[in-house]
Amino acid sequence: MVRDSVDMPIFERFPEYIRAIVVAERINNQGVQPEVEDLLREAEARCEALFAQEGLTGHPRIAGWREAYRTLNMRPGKNYSSVEALARRARGGSPVPYVNTLVALMNGFSLQHLVPCGGDDLDAVENDLVLRLAEGDEKFVPLGSKRVEHPEPGEAVYVDADQVLCRRWNWRQGDRTKVTPSSRNVLINIDCLPPVGMAEAEALVVELVELVNRSSSCSVRHYLITASEPIAELG
Repeated sequence: MVRDSVDMPIFERFPEYIRAIVVAERINNQGVQPEVEDLLREAEARCEALFAQEGLTGHPRIAGWREAYRTLNMRPGKNYSSVEALARRARGGSPVPYVNTLVALMNGFSLQHLVPCGGDDLDAVENDLVLRLAEGDEKFVPLGSKRVEHPEPGEAVYVDADQVLCRRWNWRQGDRTKVTPSSRNVLINIDCLPPVGMAEAEALVVELVELVNRSSSCSVRHYLITASEPIAELG
């Protein structure tokens, strides 16, 4: 049984943080699905229009992550949360590549709701998963690289028993657990900070379950990790 959890030092600093989790098993992630590509392109267009009218960094759903990054000394002016990075790309009119169906779905969902959303191939995970503060000696191999890096002490990292899967909460994905067209079993995280509260987090995860199921008929279930329930037994 795989366990996913968030360490209490994270909740001590961010007591309203919620991690919504979708586990999708026996997916078919091959090929391009027009519905998913339409979702991604429509979400990009909405973001481009939105941030042509208002400042990006001051938007509550971006500003909350910038403040969280400042709290953990993760330099938000240099290192953008995943949702800010996507929104900046959309604002500039640069289409996000359709890497594969599930990645396109996560990117479209992230832009649609302005929440960080990313995933990992569960078959590449080593034992339990935890979001915690880094000690600084953990191993991390960035997406598309073979070079080993180490996180900075105190930054938020998502780890398994072997190495870091994602640095700076949701800033950069590791290579080993990346979602590919051949992935069959995937875990997706939606990271929620205020102004996203419990009711919206629950609605978001239910919507994502429906989207994943529609894009690939598969077994899907979901969980919520909160300060009062920091551990999810994924089965």
